[in-house]
Amino acid sequence: MSWIVAGLIIWALGLWANVRLSKRKGRVAALAVPVIFGLVLVFVWEAVVRGFGISPVLLPAPSVIAARFGQSSSVLWQDFVQTVLKGALTGYVLGCSAALLTAIVVDRFDFLRRGLLPVGNFVAALPIIGIAPILVMWFGFDWQSKAAVVVVMVFFPVLVNAVQGLSDTSAMQRDLMRTYAAGYWTSLWKLRLPAALPFIFNGLKIASTLALIGAIVAEFFGSPITGMGFRISTSVGLLQLDLVWAEIVVAALAGSAFYGGVALIERAATFWHPSQRGR
Repeated sequence: MSWIVAGLIIWALGLWANVRLSKRKGRVAALAVPVIFGLVLVFVWEAVVRGFGISPVLLPAPSVIAARFGQSSSVLWQDFVQTVLKGALTGYVLGCSAALLTAIVVDRFDFLRRGLLPVGNFVAALPIIGIAPILVMWFGFDWQSKAAVVVVMVFFPVLVNAVQGLSDTSAMQRDLMRTYAAGYWTSLWKLRLPAALPFIFNGLKIASTLALIGAIVAEFFGSPITGMGFRISTSVGLLQLDLVWAEIVVAALAGSAFYGGVALIERAATFWHPSQRGR
């Protein structure tokens, strides 16, 4: 009962602090609000699990997950390298690079725009649980098959956004470039690609989350004895839910850092765009 009372008190104090901080301006207050919210959420989770005596098999407490995190740091690092660095990041770079190059070709030829984009939307709608086992059979059980799954998942979102962005210039802007005797590649480099950057980064941010999901899901259909998906599937069978939650924490941190890194690059590259000026 004492844990439940402590949880209610901490929740009330956190709510009071966040209400007061949300009325203030400044970077410190803006950072403090989510930090306090997260800490309160973790403490209330701990209080509920301990106060109601919930079994660790159903929901382990944050302190148990943290202890498991420290004990299995070497295993978590191996899984991180296998899934994130080898599978997700390699597939992300290959898929996004291929999509950007394809977008330039599609933009050059109208028949490709009319024919390829509807096919792209169709492929993007295919379920990953149907594609993953096929690609695992084609490319083997190691990280190469996971990278192939990630390429399929990120290619079309980036392609569709890039093609849309390359067409986001007015006729007056294109006519002005022609008056300067600018050819296709000059107009592409100095006018159309800069105008397309907000669309391209929108696709890259969507792809950053899809890449990690694709790499983890692909490991459920075949993997060596490392990787987040492999560890989650085997740990659930052994009722090691604390290790499953530790893997989830690593995946969440990696996904947030990945998305945040792309967003920071977007802010630096599109500082001139109206969507970035007010931030």
